[in-house]
Amino acid sequence: MRKALLALMACLFLVPFASAAPGAVRCGRLLDVRGGHLLSDQIVVFDDGGAITAVGPAASASLPAGVSAIDLSSATCLPGLIDVHTHITADPSASGYEGLGISAPREAVTGVKNARITLRAGFTTIRNVGASSYTDVAVRDGINAGEIEGPRMLVSGPPLSITGGHCDNDLLPFEYHDKAQGVADGPWAARAKVREVIKYGADVIKVCASGGVLSKGDQPGTPQYSFEELQAIAIEAHKLGRKVAAHAHGTQSIKDAINAGIDSIEHSSLIDDEGIALAKQHGTYLDFDIYNDDFILQEGAKAGMLPESIEKEKRIGRLQRENFRRAFEAGTKMAFATDAGVYPHGDNAKQFRKMVEWGMKPLDAIQAATINAADLLGWASKVGAIEPGHYADIIAVDGDPLANVRLLESVKFVMKGGSVVRNDVAAR
Repeated sequence: MRKALLALMACLFLVPFASAAPGAVRCGRLLDVRGGHLLSDQIVVFDDGGAITAVGPAASASLPAGVSAIDLSSATCLPGLIDVHTHITADPSASGYEGLGISAPREAVTGVKNARITLRAGFTTIRNVGASSYTDVAVRDGINAGEIEGPRMLVSGPPLSITGGHCDNDLLPFEYHDKAQGVADGPWAARAKVREVIKYGADVIKVCASGGVLSKGDQPGTPQYSFEELQAIAIEAHKLGRKVAAHAHGTQSIKDAINAGIDSIEHSSLIDDEGIALAKQHGTYLDFDIYNDDFILQEGAKAGMLPESIEKEKRIGRLQRENFRRAFEAGTKMAFATDAGVYPHGDNAKQFRKMVEWGMKPLDAIQAATINAADLLGWASKVGAIEPGHYADIIAVDGDPLANVRLLESVKFVMKGGSVVRNDVAAR
């Protein structure tokens, strides 16, 4: 009896999350993110692979035999949201010196928890830019295998850093002789590190080009990687089919990264007019995490962030938001990027209201988290819109998000690839 019970429990734990069957969703309103229009009473049909096959008015829809549509006629449907800058295996509770006690296995467990929270908040796709010991690779692979619940993920593994740089600051003294896993100095060492992280599963390369806020002993505006090193990283990554995201707060580092051919600039805090012009010229995405300032200044001390980090944020936070407005008004490419993990996962959508406060219309902010983000990831034909051929990644909210973008903080329905993750609409 005991053996039979153990066998049953093993089967239960090994059964993957349910795969999609052919189905349909009926939306009271559906946001066409490309055209910026709300379409009334629409049916979205998808196949057993979780891909959308048809979208159109309910009055003329033809459903597959045996399929009845999930009723979201009281709600507004949107594509699943995309966050292009997360740290899924990190939590703010592990800030500062507290982070020294987090093992790689524990970090992976944290990632499993956060992946589920993020998906249920309506973010069906994320790009994870920085995790130690390839814990984000493990979480991604578990999701892809159907063993755990979470969003689609592109991951970087350990971020590249100069010795003693923003991504090599582990707070330990000299006698430990410790270096972060992504440390590489010089163009050829940096090329070798790109090859190494790809070998162990990286989909994207993350490089720390300037100093940072949450590290000890450096300043956000200080250049770290040289232009020659950044160029070597970009060339090697692109040769191997990977894009590059550069952490760059500093004015010169932003321009060096753009000129080196890097695909997106993360944070972009101290960008100047020349940097904005270069981003437009090169088609480089600028990713501003402008919600973070609120959390760091209000909750950072409680979370154990270093006092110097909070002081750095006080100096840089408003400048970043002002430069966000300037870059948007100049017409640069922008994607939705929050730095989740600095604040609690699941609160990603709180950034939408900051983007609107600092110059965007709600549609602009939503497009940053859908079609723009999908383009940056290289997945424009798969995610970011409710269209035939795309995954059936669909969320729903009450009311009109074009009138009140904060509705995205209270998602009522989440579907990923044709499988329902949550449906609070049906519960009412």
